[in-house]
Amino acid sequence: MKKSFCLLLIFCFSFLFAQEVAVLKYNGGGDWYANPTSLPNLVKFCNQNINTKINTKVNSIEAGSSTLFDYPFIHMTGHGNVVFSPSEIENLHNYLLSGGFLHIDDNYGMDEYIRKEIKKIFPNEVLQEIPSNHNIFKAPYNFPNGLPKIHEHENKKPQAFGIFVENRLVLLYTFESDLGDGWEDKEVHNDPISIREKALKMGANILFYAFNN
Repeated sequence: MKKSFCLLLIFCFSFLFAQEVAVLKYNGGGDWYANPTSLPNLVKFCNQNINTKINTKVNSIEAGSSTLFDYPFIHMTGHGNVVFSPSEIENLHNYLLSGGFLHIDDNYGMDEYIRKEIKKIFPNEVLQEIPSNHNIFKAPYNFPNGLPKIHEHENKKPQAFGIFVENRLVLLYTFESDLGDGWEDKEVHNDPISIREKALKMGANILFYAFNN
């Protein structure tokens, strides 16, 4: 039995028994642990509003771990440097080809580093901007203008980039939006309810797409 098929079976069986999400740990000095309340808050929002049944305990997972395949959805964030080893690159590549989904949210300062690492994971693919009419912006909440702006940094427009495998989005990179800041506990950034709700709804769309495509 080919290795890729075995990995796909592992992924499918883990998905059948539970919906799990995790935060990706990485090397290089960047703060992978930034926004600790973000993903737990997004999970709670989704369970309450779009009828998901995601485990409310959010774990952290290393990029090279074999248990990466236990999680259909992995979230990654931070402000600085990112470095994946060759074995981690291979593991992430296999994970994404086997049905996994990686959302990378630049928390400001990650861009120049993460683009190089994405290229290592998919050397033959182009990180392309996702148009506003893509399904990820349509359900369960409608974002006709595409990725929303949550926090301002350099007066640049928010952009969503992706890697597609056989027309399926497997890696989503959100830039100049800072969705994770909008998912954090209210007192962290004191964002108005309208901003936090916009961020959580966009996050719900991302999870919905990851679990249904």
